[in-house]
Amino acid sequence: MVSRPGTRVGAEELRRTCGAWPTGVAVVTSVGADGAPVGLAVNSFTSLSLDPPLVLFCAALSSTTWPHIRATGRFLVQMLAADQRTAAQVFARSGGDKFAGLAWHWLDGLPALDGTSAVLKCSLEGVQPGGDHEIAVGRVEAAEAFGRRPLVFHDGGLHVLPSPEAAA
Repeated sequence: MVSRPGTRVGAEELRRTCGAWPTGVAVVTSVGADGAPVGLAVNSFTSLSLDPPLVLFCAALSSTTWPHIRATGRFLVQMLAADQRTAAQVFARSGGDKFAGLAWHWLDGLPALDGTSAVLKCSLEGVQPGGDHEIAVGRVEAAEAFGRRPLVFHDGGLHVLPSPEAAA
C-alpha cells in the first residue's frame, strides 16, 4: 500500500485514493469574449483566507472553458444543491452550450444557476501552476448561502448527505 522510495504513484491510484475523501460540487461561471455564458464543474474548491476573503479552485490545463474565465477575471462560484445532479454532469463535460435547458439568470453581469445552495462573486486574484492544473485564487466580493442541502462527490459518484434530522 505505501509507495516504495523511487516509485511513482499512478493517476488511477491517486484518483481512487482521493475518491475516499468527499468534496462538494461547485460550478464556476463567467462570460466568454463573445458575451456568452461559460462554466465548468470543480470539486477542488475551498476557502483559503477569511482576511482577506479568498477562495481557490483548480482548473485543468486541458479545459477549453478555463481560458475564458481567466481572461474575464470575474466569476461566480456556485455550490450545487442536492437536486442539481444534471447541472453537475453537464458542467463536467467538455464543450457545448452548458446552460441550455438549465434555469439560470444574470447576476451582476455573470451567469448564475437557479437553485444552488450558495454563491460567491469573485475577482481573480492570482493563478499558480499546479501540475496538469492551474490553481485559481479568487477574492470574494459577495457571498450568499440559501440553506439548500449540498451535492457531494465521493467514491466516483454524486451523493446527497442525509439531513441532520435523519442522522439523529
